[in-house]
Amino acid sequence: MEKRCSVIFCTYNREKYIYNALKSIAGQDYPAGNYEIVLINNNSTDSTEEICRQFSQDFPQIDFRYLVETNQGLSYARNRGVQESRGEILVFVDDDATVFEHYLSSIDTFFSQYPQAMACGGPIVPVYETGEPKWLSHYTNALIGGALYEGEELKPFRNGRFPGGGNSAFRKEVFEKYGLFNVELGRKGTSLIGAEEKDLYDRLTRGGEQFFYLPQMGIYHYIPAKKLTKEYFKNLTYSIGKSERIRTKSVSAAAYYKRIFQEVIKWGASYLLFAFYFFTLRPSKGIKLLQFRWHVTRGLLGG
Repeated sequence: MEKRCSVIFCTYNREKYIYNALKSIAGQDYPAGNYEIVLINNNSTDSTEEICRQFSQDFPQIDFRYLVETNQGLSYARNRGVQESRGEILVFVDDDATVFEHYLSSIDTFFSQYPQAMACGGPIVPVYETGEPKWLSHYTNALIGGALYEGEELKPFRNGRFPGGGNSAFRKEVFEKYGLFNVELGRKGTSLIGAEEKDLYDRLTRGGEQFFYLPQMGIYHYIPAKKLTKEYFKNLTYSIGKSERIRTKSVSAAAYYKRIFQEVIKWGASYLLFAFYFFTLRPSKGIKLLQFRWHVTRGLLGG
C-alpha cells in the first residue's frame, strides 16, 4: 500500500537513542495512515532489535517495518531504505535525534505547495549531553553537532549550502532520476567517512533542481561526551578531508584540484578567525579551528 511519507531510520549500535527517535515520529500530529517507518539495522551488535520489537508493540497503530542490511555502511543502509519504501516522500532522520512537534505535517504541506521542489531540510539543534566545551565555536558546532539554522523563513538553500543528511526529505523520483547514495562515501561501522549527502545534492544542483530550508522541519541532535574527545575530533576532521578527496575525484580531476584551491582559501579564512578569537580572549576556539583545518587538509591530500 502506497503512503504519502516514508520515514527512514538507518541505525548502527544506537540503543541509547533509537526508541526515543522512533517515538518522536509516532507522537506526531499527522495521521498514522499517511506514513510508514522503515528502520534499517546495519548490523548492530547491541539491543537494537529488541528495542524495535518493543516499539512495534507499544505503537501498533504505526506501520513499522524492521529490516537488516548486511552490507556495512550508511549509504548501503540508506539505499536499502529507498528501495524498500512505499512513500511518495522519503524522509531521512538520524537515529540519535528527535523531531520537532509538527515535523511530518510541515513536510507534507511543503511538498504540496511547492511542486517544483525536489528536497528540503530544516534546523538541526545540537544537544550536548555533558555541556558545551569551551573550544566550541559556531564553526565547530556545525562540525560536531551538525548545527544548522537559516532563520524562521522558508527559502532555497544557496551558495553550496544543503540540508543535513540526518534531517532531509526527498521526492522519491529524485533517486530514480539521479541515482542512489554513493556507497564509497558515508559512515561504515566506526569509520567517519562522510560526504554522501553532499555528493547527492551536487547531482541535484547540476540537474537544476531546487531544495529548500523548511524552518518547521527541525530535529534535536544528541551529542555524547565521546564525540568531544581530541581523538574523535582528529578522526572526524581527517575523514572530512578524505571524504572530499574521494567525492571530488569521483567527479573529475579538475573537481579535485578545484577543491584543493578552495582549501587554500579556507586556510586564509581560518587564520583570520583565529586572530579574531585570539584578540577577543577566546584562543581555544581559534586553536581548534586551525586543528580542524590541518586535519582536513591532510585527509584531502592523502597525508
